[in-house]
Amino acid sequence: MDEKGNTLIKAKPRPGVKGINRVLVTGGAGFVGSHLIDYLMARGDHVMCLDNFFTGSKENIQHHIGKPNFEVIRHDVVEPILLECDQVYHLACPASPVHYKFNPVKTIKTNVIGTLNMLGLAKRVKARFLLTSTSEVYGDPLQHPQTEEYWGNVNPIGERSCYDEGKRCAETLAFDYYREHGLEIRVARIFNTYGPRMALDDGRVVSNFVKQAIEGTPMTIYGDGTQTRSFQYVSDLVKGLVALMDGDHTGPVNIGNPGEFTMKELADKVREVVNPDATTVYKENTADDPGRRKPDITKAKELLGWEPVVPLAEGLQKMVGDFRRRLGKDEDEDGPAAKKAKK
Repeated sequence: MDEKGNTLIKAKPRPGVKGINRVLVTGGAGFVGSHLIDYLMARGDHVMCLDNFFTGSKENIQHHIGKPNFEVIRHDVVEPILLECDQVYHLACPASPVHYKFNPVKTIKTNVIGTLNMLGLAKRVKARFLLTSTSEVYGDPLQHPQTEEYWGNVNPIGERSCYDEGKRCAETLAFDYYREHGLEIRVARIFNTYGPRMALDDGRVVSNFVKQAIEGTPMTIYGDGTQTRSFQYVSDLVKGLVALMDGDHTGPVNIGNPGEFTMKELADKVREVVNPDATTVYKENTADDPGRRKPDITKAKELLGWEPVVPLAEGLQKMVGDFRRRLGKDEDEDGPAAKKAKK
C-alpha cells in the first residue's frame, strides 16, 4: 500500500529479467503522467520520466527529483532516443484542444513520429508498450455508449483531427508492430479525466469551470449545454492503466467513468462543491464538438477487474485545494468547500 492506504498492483517483470522493474513514462511531467509516476514510485519501480515540458511542469515531479530510483530526461519523442527499460507508458502528446490546436502539425508529428520512435525503442529492448489513446478516436459518435468495437465518426480534416486522427494512426502503428514484430502492446482509450495538477490554462471543461468558479467569473458553457461527457478522477485512470499494462490483454480497452453529465449538470455540480454563487455564460460552440460521450467499460471490468470508484463530487473536492493554491486563492475557513469537508 502507499502512504494513503491505496493498494498497489505489483508489476509483472519481463520474462527472464530479475530485479527492479524499469519503467519509461513519456509525458511524465504532465497531469496524468505525474500521477502515474507517483503510483509507480510508490510500488518501488525505477522510473524514467521523459518530457519536453511543452505542457508538462517540473513542479509536478519535483518531489521525486533526487530519489535513487527516479530519472528526468528532457527530450521530445519526435526525436529518437536510446534507453533500456522493461515497460513503456507512452503518454506524450498535448491532450487539451487549447494546446493541440496551438500547433496542430507538431501534435500530429508527436502522435505519429513520436509513437513510431517509442515503438522502435520498445521493439529494440523487448519492452512492453502501452499507448494512451483517447475517446476522441470515436469522434462525434453515432453509437452510444461507445464500445471498443465502434470504429468512430471523425472529421479527418477538422480542427481536432491533428489529435483525433493522430491517435487513430498511433493505434494503427501499435497494432502493426504487434502483428509484424510480435511486440507486446497495450492500448487504452481514455475518457475525460480530471484532478489536481491539471494545467490552469488547460481549456477542458472541468478545469475551466473549477478555475472560473474559484475566481468568481462566469463558468463558460459552449453551445446549449446539453452535450454530455463522462468524467473520471485521475487516480481511477492510473489504476486502470496499470491494470492494463500488467495484465494479459492487448486491448483496446476503454478506461473511463460511465457516469454521464451534461455541461449544465457539471456546472451545477461545480457550483455545489466550489462556489454556490458561481454563474454561467453561454458562448458559441467550438468546431466538431461531440454531442455525447460515454464509455462502455464491460471489457475493463471483465478483463482487468477494474472500474472507477471516485464519484464526481468527491473528485472535484480533491481538485479544488490544488487549484486554489496555484491561483493564490486560499479559501476562507468558512468557504463552501471547507463547510462541505466538515460535514
